Amino acid sequence: MITRFLFLGFLLCPLLNAQTSTDNARLKAALEKFPTADADKDGVLTMAEAKAFKDKQKGATEKDPAEKGQAEKGKKGAAPAPDGGEKHLYKKVGDTELSLFVYKPAGHKADAKVPAIVFFFGGGWSSGSPSQFKRQCEYLAERGMVAVTVDYRVMSRFPVHIEDCIEDAKSAMRWVRGHAAELGVDPERIASGGGSAGGHLGACVSVIDDFDAKSDDLKVRAKPNAMVLFNPAMALSADDRLSEKYLARINQGGGRKTNVAVEKLSPLTHASSKQAPCIMFFGTADDLLEGAELYRKDSEKAGNSCKIVTYEGQGHGFFNGGEYYDKTLAEADKFLVSLGWLKSK
Repeated sequence: MITRFLFLGFLLCPLLNAQTSTDNARLKAALEKFPTADADKDGVLTMAEAKAFKDKQKGATEKDPAEKGQAEKGKKGAAPAPDGGEKHLYKKVGDTELSLFVYKPAGHKADAKVPAIVFFFGGGWSSGSPSQFKRQCEYLAERGMVAVTVDYRVMSRFPVHIEDCIEDAKSAMRWVRGHAAELGVDPERIASGGGSAGGHLGACVSVIDDFDAKSDDLKVRAKPNAMVLFNPAMALSADDRLSEKYLARINQGGGRKTNVAVEKLSPLTHASSKQAPCIMFFGTADDLLEGAELYRKDSEKAGNSCKIVTYEGQGHGFFNGGEYYDKTLAEADKFLVSLGWLKSK
């Protein structure tokens, strides 16, 4: 918790003029790392919200050890549920219940067989909330899709590793496909989606064959029929083609909790596999773009359809609010229209 306070304090120090994550890269980074700082859950982090979150974290670090332990205990469990979605239990791990939230078109019926998309929130596999993609879900439901946002285990709330996050993502994909008939979904038109670490999961369900839950029905495919990824982490391990700067970033991330070789968790390792059509959205100032470009090249070389749409000067998490929320969603809409999943506007 102290680390969170220091990090957010570092982000806030230079913010004298810009007031929201829409126009300030540091607030955008803060929103991506700490989605719960967005108190009104509108996808935009204001200076006031960031300061309130910082003060709250500072207060938590000043508690005595007993109080701090109780606070940590209270953090375990499910993330706050987004408004408006139908809540469904998709998995149990011990006493832990994991839910996903379904948004349907108006008047939707079970025999409709419409396309679906399943979103995974960002937060470095450590934090985050399914509310991050609530607005995208609402929009795509209005456009005629069934849209789903998933709660999965993250390190701040559970004693898990990155591979456990992948396992939960695959379980969620299988649940949606396995319940396609009652959801009114076409099981052959289910996309994965997500941002940052959630974008990583959206790719992993397509290209990684390991990390299946023992409770999953493996006869039901977890692989999506398309991928819609917002600044995803596509290169987690070293590659000779990566710059020294990127490699240094990977080395600094050595504290990531994983019980397996990190190469197995990196979508870039598996980029040449057969996979569904993919679109990714990146700001040109995002360091993660470099790894995604290598992924795209390898994927296209293997005969897959993989596209990156970039936005000049934008940093990580830029899509969460303001004009870039609209721009990225419009491009995602065009992509789904090109697949024949949505009717052209």
